[in-house]
Amino acid sequence: MALLHLLASDGRPAPVADGITLDAALDGALAAAGDGPLVVMVHGYRYAPGVAGADPHAALFGARRPGTGPRQRSWPHHLRLTAPGAGLAIGFGWPARGTLWRALRAAEGAGAALGALIAALDAAAPGRPVHLIAHSLGARVALAGIAAAPAGRVGRVIVLSPAEFRSRARAALAAPAARGAEVLAVTARANAPFDAAFAALARAPAPRDAVLGRGLPGVARWLDIDLDDGPTLAALATLGHRIAPPRARVCHWSGYLRPGAFGLYRHLLHDASGDGFARLSNALRRTAADAPQGAGLPPPVGLAPA
Repeated sequence: MALLHLLASDGRPAPVADGITLDAALDGALAAAGDGPLVVMVHGYRYAPGVAGADPHAALFGARRPGTGPRQRSWPHHLRLTAPGAGLAIGFGWPARGTLWRALRAAEGAGAALGALIAALDAAAPGRPVHLIAHSLGARVALAGIAAAPAGRVGRVIVLSPAEFRSRARAALAAPAARGAEVLAVTARANAPFDAAFAALARAPAPRDAVLGRGLPGVARWLDIDLDDGPTLAALATLGHRIAPPRARVCHWSGYLRPGAFGLYRHLLHDASGDGFARLSNALRRTAADAPQGAGLPPPVGLAPA
């Protein structure tokens, strides 16, 4: 099993375990990774390494079922990255506790550390793309990391309920590291209150800017999908990705809690053919063209888990 726990420390990536250098940790993990994908996982707001009850390495990045809370899932397990030779899963922790404004400032330093990590992976495994999957405010870290990484080193990027603005995403995707990168942005109507809160509290970098929950039109190799949209779920099902319909009226975590969602991400990250993103994009484009105006699922019911 190739599972590596890292954290952002003073703008640099560092192993969680004491007494080992980053280079040594990467060499050992890559030796166990085989030819599988190299995936960096980035958590969102309110998590921080070493904080009891909020440590992402215990709650999200463990090998099996690391926690018992309603929002805790083993990302490496569901992405099928825990078997020998299946790839490398890197849990990337950063200090996202405190006020939102404090976390936003911490995200900048974490992004620099992520960029340095991608550079270290480039040196240790030349020619192998680095994939990213991030939730919520982790999207800001991921995009900042792309902007700071070496040219052409990022492969596929999956952002779940991204807490970020369009202008910052466009700037990151114009960076050399994003050359050829493909981005899947997973949103949901149930996340709208969180998008509205982020837009109101965070400082937009440009006039009339919008949050990524409203999509990012006009950007090549960027694909938005709404997990609360009926035709979208139907299109995904035709490709073999059967994702459960929404149950919660308000939920910020459906991108990784919804049954079947990890199967889609797993497919994209393990896609040996390289055409999975294009096929997904084409299927959704055809569905959007064929769907009658106003088609979709009824509003979700219930409340998000506490």
